[in-house]
Amino acid sequence: MLSPSLRLAILFALVIYFIILVILLKKHKLALRYTLLWIASGLVMLVLSIFPQLLNTVTNILGIEVQSNALFAILFFCILMILMSITVVISKQNENIKKLTQYTATLEKRIRDMEDDS
Repeated sequence: MLSPSLRLAILFALVIYFIILVILLKKHKLALRYTLLWIASGLVMLVLSIFPQLLNTVTNILGIEVQSNALFAILFFCILMILMSITVVISKQNENIKKLTQYTATLEKRIRDMEDDS
């Protein structure tokens, strides 16, 4: 079972975590769709911190002996999912940049050809 001091530390860290998310969202530093992923992972941690019996059940299902290890494993999984989704977005953006660069080069060539014809 999680010690009361560890639960309190996790809850305190989650409050700071959610405050930082709200600040970043208000300043438009994070898009809403990405913020939702971070909020979802924070809510998972919040639920598991508030209801340690649920964490105990998850720990038993996963076959992990110490609840704090299970908590960190779940957190690691959440972060891995967020990184995977961000990687997908970066890959799409990279492809879009490549297409835009090729399109711009084509337009510049057409402009140069038109100027040479004049």
